[in-house]
Amino acid sequence: MRTWHNLFLKNANNLDQIESDSVDLIVTSPPYPMIEMWDDIFATQNKQITYALNEQNGNLAFELMHQILDTVWNECFRVLKNGGFACINIGDATRTIDTSFAVYPNHARILQHVIEAGFTILPEIIWRKQTNSPNKFMGSGMLPAGAYVTLEHEYILILRKGSKREFKTEAQKQTRRESALFWEERNNFFSDIWFDIKGTRQNLSNKSIRDKSGAFPFDLAFRLILMYSVKNDTILDPFLGTGTTMNAAIASARNSIGFEIDPQLHALIQASKDEIINISNTAIQQRLDNHLIFVNERMKTDKPLKHQNIPYGFPVITAQEKHLFFNPLISTQMIKKNCFEVEYNDLP
Repeated sequence: MRTWHNLFLKNANNLDQIESDSVDLIVTSPPYPMIEMWDDIFATQNKQITYALNEQNGNLAFELMHQILDTVWNECFRVLKNGGFACINIGDATRTIDTSFAVYPNHARILQHVIEAGFTILPEIIWRKQTNSPNKFMGSGMLPAGAYVTLEHEYILILRKGSKREFKTEAQKQTRRESALFWEERNNFFSDIWFDIKGTRQNLSNKSIRDKSGAFPFDLAFRLILMYSVKNDTILDPFLGTGTTMNAAIASARNSIGFEIDPQLHALIQASKDEIINISNTAIQQRLDNHLIFVNERMKTDKPLKHQNIPYGFPVITAQEKHLFFNPLISTQMIKKNCFEVEYNDLP
């Protein structure tokens, strides 16, 4: 089994190299409007944003930034197949403009537009990020009533294009069975609040890159890909950043396409292919280890596991898990500029 992975060094506003109705899943986290670290990225695409910020007009700057993102969501709708999903990790912003502190609801503004673009909105996930800050308030401290709660969560917006995806042929059904989740994973993943995924540290030596990077954790992208796609699907990230979505697609035996405008990040993504075999196989082993821990704990309580997974021979809860197996990575190779191929073992 092989997958391919393409990286484009261009603006996410322009996804014209992707054919319509060709992508199975989008997993992305865009620059967050009204977060200062991304002001310049938005301003280079519309000089009116700089004017709005200089004039202390936060609402106008907020709207102009989102108009740039709107063009990306339109393209995402175009390239998705019918039944395909888009998962958008986004946080709201807080900012003081002209001495006035306010929240800028990025998630709500995106939802407003994607409805117009044609998406169906599905139940969202709240990602409860951990914070190291002991301060749980902002503003007037212990004195009412001018304090503000801190934002310690982000949203994962779940969108679908068109009707529910169908698996019609026997080959499609078999791929779906092999891509199944463990019963205990399904119960954890499909909760509307995620407490167990920690924010990721930016281990980047280049400060200029680190200051512009807001990478989400590998586990977040990996989980979403497992939830909303099957093996051999094509995953798109129009804001690839440090390459997290592409790495998660590789680990889950999916194809991927990524767009990144920053040439410094582009080099970083290409370099990551040297580590992806270890990253992927470690992620696979962790899923197996977690399941075996679950099996042992369940057996201690004399609760039955009525079915057996065929490739691995260990017990599972449901018949839908009987054909589940993971493809370990064997090798990666660059097959042309900005495109590399991954080879997998077809046996677990």
